[in-house]
Amino acid sequence: MGTKTTYTARTFDLSDLTGISNETLAMHFKLYEGYVANTNAYNQRVADLLGDGNLDATQVAAFSELKRRFGFEYNGMVLHEYYFENMQKHGAGDASKGDKFTAAAEASFGSYELWKADFVNTGKMRGVGWAAVYQDHSGAISNHWVEQHQAGNVAGFTPILIMDVWEHAWIKDYAPSERAKYIEAFFANINWDVVNGRLK
Repeated sequence: MGTKTTYTARTFDLSDLTGISNETLAMHFKLYEGYVANTNAYNQRVADLLGDGNLDATQVAAFSELKRRFGFEYNGMVLHEYYFENMQKHGAGDASKGDKFTAAAEASFGSYELWKADFVNTGKMRGVGWAAVYQDHSGAISNHWVEQHQAGNVAGFTPILIMDVWEHAWIKDYAPSERAKYIEAFFANINWDVVNGRLK
């Protein structure tokens, strides 16, 4: 953070998904673009404060707060990119028998069905955040709850499948109490080729 890197919002062709409306997607893309803009703005503000590397004593508090907030904005950008990437129109539903992901789920959970039950129930947890499948250095996969955007990401693990479970991901299509219906719709749109490609 504070680098000269500038990020550009990506575009994703996801119109006409199963169970997730184009109206929801349009709102979601705008939200994502906001995270990209804020990431760039925070980067610039930190660079401006840092100047030649000698922080003035009056700037320390502002610098520190920007550093703390950066993880929320940056991870909001990155997690949305993983989420949009791992969806497609006319997804296949559940993973195919014999593919890399199914094999990883069976090795780590005993069966694909147990992995899915764990993941779905992680996604149903109360609160706002993300359900995430990560792969560790040994090749094992595990399901995690990422609170907000920055708390719960596992250091050194590779994101394999990301599901947004903030209410903005479904509130135009389902009632607040119908998160399970949204999760079912999410599964109908998973791009398993992308997911398999993320596995080591």
